[in-house]
Amino acid sequence: MKANRSVPRNIDEYIAASPPAVQPILQKIRATIHRAVPDAQETISYRMPTFTLHGVVLHFAAFKQHIGLFPPMDGDSALNAAIAPYAGEKGNLRFPLDGRIPYTLIGKLAKVRAAQNRDRATSRKATARRGR
Repeated sequence: MKANRSVPRNIDEYIAASPPAVQPILQKIRATIHRAVPDAQETISYRMPTFTLHGVVLHFAAFKQHIGLFPPMDGDSALNAAIAPYAGEKGNLRFPLDGRIPYTLIGKLAKVRAAQNRDRATSRKATARRGR
């Protein structure tokens, strides 16, 4: 739930504008993603905290009753089974605020997305070299 309709300039502003009860959760998600993907850059995209590395790693956002994690995820069968209980509309993930936030899972998701981004970037570079 965004307390302020203005666009935050950075993740610190986003968290500060969030309800006080949600701020520690957002800080822990931020720290979890940093530990999982230390080279990722922080930004704001679509008015949400975003981590990027060769593309978007993850966006996260606080809503009235849940934390949203974007974009939709796809991994191996074990990862897909782990995220299934949190699947929301369009494949985005929803972590209810009245439940346990799965920080370890969020870290795994960040690592998977970063690896997928690196693989795509490497593939694009190889394709570009062949096309020269």
